Amino acid sequence: MADLPKTPNLRLDGRRAIVTGAGRGIGVAAAAALAEAGAEVTLVARSAREIQDVADSIRASGGKAEALCLDVTDVEKVEATISAAEPFDILINNAGTNRPGPFIEMAMADYDLVMGINVRAAFAMAQAVSRRLIQVGKGGSIIHVSSQMGHVGAANRTIYCASKWAIEGFSKALAVELAPYGIRSNTLCPTFIETPMTKPFFEDPAFKASVLSKIKLGRLGQPEDLMGAVLFLASDASALMTGASLVIDGGWTAD
Repeated sequence: MADLPKTPNLRLDGRRAIVTGAGRGIGVAAAAALAEAGAEVTLVARSAREIQDVADSIRASGGKAEALCLDVTDVEKVEATISAAEPFDILINNAGTNRPGPFIEMAMADYDLVMGINVRAAFAMAQAVSRRLIQVGKGGSIIHVSSQMGHVGAANRTIYCASKWAIEGFSKALAVELAPYGIRSNTLCPTFIETPMTKPFFEDPAFKASVLSKIKLGRLGQPEDLMGAVLFLASDASALMTGASLVIDGGWTAD
């Protein structure tokens, strides 16, 4: 009889995960996926009520979850909070925002807001989580929620594209520097996903039609479309994967 290889386990029992921007949309989907796979999940956002509702729902379904009201742009508070907690094996760096508009009309306040959340806060969170893992000698998985816009350009999205291209480079640099510690860094790059943040944009029929014309599979993404990818990147199934980008864009970047 042949000695067959065994498929790596997607289970996350015994692991601790932290998800930023966990009150809605992609963050909720990521937290639910991790909890369903057995991880103990900490949900982070400024909106205490939202993350508490999600945590309650996860616990009601048999998972382990707690809410942590934290402004990820307060880097000193982030460092203090993470350094005082048990190490997190998995970080979903999901908190983000967007200020679309014509380049020549964008204000520096818009730039500072988007870059402050999408890049600066992501840097601080990854740094704090990595420090704790290194302190205790554990490996881990850092998953940055990037975007297809970290691989292409788009009109009216100069600041957002700049922030996501920055995250792509940041993740690759982290992969190189943290590999000796067994800490992996990868990006998850979705196309347009229907979430509370994107819903107002799709109320414009012309914009929606333009988006759908570029998604080869012909539909908008749903948060559920990302849950399998989150589990893959968080689990041992992707043990040899770091510095990579998992693009889930319905074919947007295929041509």
